Amino acid sequence: MSELHKFLFQGLPVRGMLVRLEEGWRELLSRRQEALPPALQSLLGEMTAAAVLMQSNIKFNGALVFQVLGDGPLKLAVAEVQHDLSFRATLKARGELPAEGDLQALMNAHGQGRCAITLDPKDRLPGQQPYQGVVPLQDAQGQGLPTLAEVLQHYMRQSEQLETTLVLAANEQLAAGLLIQRLPLEGEANLEGQSSARREELEDAYHRISMLASTLKPEELLSLDAETVLRRLFWQESLQRFEPLRPRFACTCSRERVGNMLLGLGRAEVDEVVAELGGVEIGCEFCGTLYHFDAVDVGELFTAPAQQTPGSGSLQ
Repeated sequence: MSELHKFLFQGLPVRGMLVRLEEGWRELLSRRQEALPPALQSLLGEMTAAAVLMQSNIKFNGALVFQVLGDGPLKLAVAEVQHDLSFRATLKARGELPAEGDLQALMNAHGQGRCAITLDPKDRLPGQQPYQGVVPLQDAQGQGLPTLAEVLQHYMRQSEQLETTLVLAANEQLAAGLLIQRLPLEGEANLEGQSSARREELEDAYHRISMLASTLKPEELLSLDAETVLRRLFWQESLQRFEPLRPRFACTCSRERVGNMLLGLGRAEVDEVVAELGGVEIGCEFCGTLYHFDAVDVGELFTAPAQQTPGSGSLQ
């Protein structure tokens, strides 16, 4: 069962989250038209787990879209999570899917890869643009960051000014992630009223807990249940736990959206495809659903509702 656990370290300015995507992740993989080799399963699964963690970390009514734009064999990898933690993900190659490679080889071969986080409000106002933050797949010294977790840690420091520790792992059965984050101290000036020992404890808490989290190995994250992971890492800490949330796979594609895309192409171009192939068939890159429009469907699509004859169909 997919689950997301949120927790606070009582009395300390640190929070954490642990996500395990099981049946939803397996459904996502099963809907792909071509199987992903282990290296790409790992990359896309880590992205999906990370996107769920980031979406659950903010109060935002809309979609969080996590993209890595690559300059290597992989052109694009994207994971999208809605406010209800429904998720989908996919990737595109510049040809055949590569069989192996790490993040640098796959998406930053020439040092031009980019990581982008977009927040797209559900009820966007006219003229309102989504918020987007972009960072390169390298550190301030221009050195390539070898793992997706390090890329996101760099992003959170650069774009959000938040100290964050991430452990991510994925295979064909499970995508999982652990996030530890430093919280701002409420009224940090009030630290002057604390004892020196207490000030040191508060200021050092994140680094100490981050070191504990960093001892978690990817294979442990994939093989141990949430309770065991938290107990092994933080058995000396006092955790305030919250009711687990249930992320799930779901795609936002629809026949209506595909129809709107065809309208954007224009009648002449769509009619040309219909004349050549007898219809238009478009598959969703996220879930694999096929949408077919024959000549009658196309005619109705490009006919204004007021001009349609009684009984004419409409997109559902």
